[in-house]
Amino acid sequence: MSSSLKTASNPPSADSAQRLPTLRLAAALSLGSAIALGFARFAYALLLPSMKLDLGWSFAQAGAMNTANALGYLLGALVFPRLARRWTAAALFASGCALTALLMAGSGLIADTNSLLTLRVITGASSAAIFISGGVLAARLASARPRDAGLILGLYYGGTGWGIVVSSLLVPFTIVSGAHGWQVAWFALAAACALCAAVAIGAARRIDSAHASAASSAHATASDDAPRWPRYAAALAAYGLFGVGYIGYMTFIVALLRNAGMSAAVVTAFYLLLGVATVVSARIWSTLLDRMRGGQALAVLNALLAVATLLPALFAQPWVAFVSGILFGATFLSAVASTTAFVRHNLPVTHWAKGISAFTIVFAFGQIVGPVVIGWVSDGAGLARGLVYSAALLAAGAVAAACQKALRDA
Repeated sequence: MSSSLKTASNPPSADSAQRLPTLRLAAALSLGSAIALGFARFAYALLLPSMKLDLGWSFAQAGAMNTANALGYLLGALVFPRLARRWTAAALFASGCALTALLMAGSGLIADTNSLLTLRVITGASSAAIFISGGVLAARLASARPRDAGLILGLYYGGTGWGIVVSSLLVPFTIVSGAHGWQVAWFALAAACALCAAVAIGAARRIDSAHASAASSAHATASDDAPRWPRYAAALAAYGLFGVGYIGYMTFIVALLRNAGMSAAVVTAFYLLLGVATVVSARIWSTLLDRMRGGQALAVLNALLAVATLLPALFAQPWVAFVSGILFGATFLSAVASTTAFVRHNLPVTHWAKGISAFTIVFAFGQIVGPVVIGWVSDGAGLARGLVYSAALLAAGAVAAACQKALRDA
């Protein structure tokens, strides 16, 4: 097994020496999260105003683009357990990264709404392959260093923030004036995906190779005593509500701020701060993810997200938007990490892929519903009202998560 993944019986000095390489692996792997969500999902919020104006979309149509992406994400999550029986996590991760980069470039070649919808579906499926396989690899890495487990999971999911940060810098400067001026930005995002993929795939292969012997041993002694999904239905419901609520914010917040009269510079600064907060969130919530074995972590994070989502809906000042963005960014990917932590705490290693897939499926259902419903509400009652509904759903998710108990003792 690779030296970066050994921890069980090492002396303290050796353990300390191995900590930094392990965290570096987690950080490198996190660039896959940047591709799957930071670029392939959330960068669209920055492109939405320009594409909506150029292509004559309603808010419901604009939201349908993220719904299409979420539909593909759902399909990818549904087939992932079957694919995982045939290919390694590293192989699925690498394939997803390469395909997503190509599909992002493809989005810059067309301007037909139906074709864009189709590409968004396929991109969602490839993103799911990255995100789930990366989550499995991150969980393996976390189990190799239990004392840093929460931090490692947070680093992986927090990598989405790097995608948000880079997008906030790339997109405004690559949208050009004229018809279909947003297409250049898709090419820039595709190039960023390719660069991130080169680093992330190498990390995935190292983790997968080091884990191979342990995985073989685990499968050889696998049992069927894993908790069934009804036992964690409250956590699944809470995560589904999170999916509906958070995606409404991430899809329409830029449009809301622009409609409120905020300048492009203010909106770019807002998005940049949100991304930076996402990156640093790994350290903020690592202890919570380590200690909370039931749904408490997701409950706390959903409640904070409800507050962050409600703020810009009630107050249109730039400083309120910045507070909202920082709070939201520092919280929302840790909610995702909390479900992987729940799986790691409560399911045997042989069921991690199934457990993470189950959470991803309900997450994808929520993201399918969210953009269209919130877009429909926004068309009829305004974007602010749409975010109020998002906040209410997140609050309901907090209540559901609080009802989830740990499935086995520490």
